[in-house]
Amino acid sequence: MKFTRNPENIHKPVAQYAHQIEVTGPNRWLNLSGQLGMEIDGTVPENPLKQMELALENIKRNLEAAEMVVSDLTKLVFYLVGDFEANQRRKIISDFLGEHLPCTTMIYVVALAVPVFKVEIDAWACKEIE
Repeated sequence: MKFTRNPENIHKPVAQYAHQIEVTGPNRWLNLSGQLGMEIDGTVPENPLKQMELALENIKRNLEAAEMVVSDLTKLVFYLVGDFEANQRRKIISDFLGEHLPCTTMIYVVALAVPVFKVEIDAWACKEIE
């Protein structure tokens, strides 16, 4: 079972996320390596916002392969390089998450493993064993 909370003794979230998620009971956990904004054929778009959309799509594909869905996500960590227009970035994330509120962290870094990459997203998911 998952409990999502935003305690009253902590500031309200500054974006679409939850401060904490507690998991109890028998569950399956899925930990993903950092997902990149790369097409299945290995191409990487120059536009960092398109890379973000693709990285999130790759997370969704990993979830589907594990018989999970976006609402099973418990944590996302975004690593971003360069400028990302804030409203467009928020819309992409909101469109991906819908009403779901995982815990999230967003970090701007100097570079990723290869200069062409502008986005990498770590993800954790948890699903109750039925």
